Amino acid sequence: MEKIERLKEILKDYKKVAIAYSGGCDSHFLYEISKETLGNENVLAIMCEGEMMSTKDIEDAKAQLAGGYYSILPIDVFHVQAFKENWKDRCYHCKKEVMGRVIAEAKKHQIEYVLDGKNSDDEGVYRPGIKACLELGILSPLAEAKLTKSEIRRYSKDLNIVTHDKPSNACLASRFPYNTILTSEKLKMVNDAEALLEKRGIKNNRVRVHDTIARIEVEPKDFEVLIHDQKMIEDMKDLGFQFITLDLKGITSGSYDQVK
Repeated sequence: MEKIERLKEILKDYKKVAIAYSGGCDSHFLYEISKETLGNENVLAIMCEGEMMSTKDIEDAKAQLAGGYYSILPIDVFHVQAFKENWKDRCYHCKKEVMGRVIAEAKKHQIEYVLDGKNSDDEGVYRPGIKACLELGILSPLAEAKLTKSEIRRYSKDLNIVTHDKPSNACLASRFPYNTILTSEKLKMVNDAEALLEKRGIKNNRVRVHDTIARIEVEPKDFEVLIHDQKMIEDMKDLGFQFITLDLKGITSGSYDQVK
């Protein structure tokens, strides 16, 4: 627990904080530890709600915040050109817009310090949004305390934090190749396709889109389930996909970043 004690020491210096809250394992862990360290009244969770998030992620996040000190900001990401056109550095421009709103909301509550859930593992992967956060002065105490994703999950489990086994997720725009024009309809199609997999008990999944082809990424242990689920295939076709495929590599974070 040495790293958690280090995290608490970092948080104590801030006294009162706002947390850019996604509802995922990292941001919820930070939220819970911050409340324990600073007191509920000194920790404001700010959640941005928009079409870039899955319906389930929004519902889960709201449930996790119930009874807490929080604020929900509606965001129209399609006002950001880089998002709408899905540029490779989309996340930088989108994060600049979203985090700017978070900072403004924090100021309304007289809160100077805004934190995010970046962990030490995030510093070694392609995440253009991190640059935007650094430019805006967002603080990352999990990374500062050298906490890795696996450690956060382990500590969360030990502390009975509900998100300890919550699968990692990302903006729905990440399901499309770069430089693809995004629309509300396209994002909804992905959202609904992934919800179908969730309902069949496959929580860790991605549906990547290649025009009318759905490329499903799941853990190898779930391959057999999908191969024999003809009903699921027909349900996905009803959403607008012409072909349903299974990626034999399994689920991969940042799949399109690995395209050469």
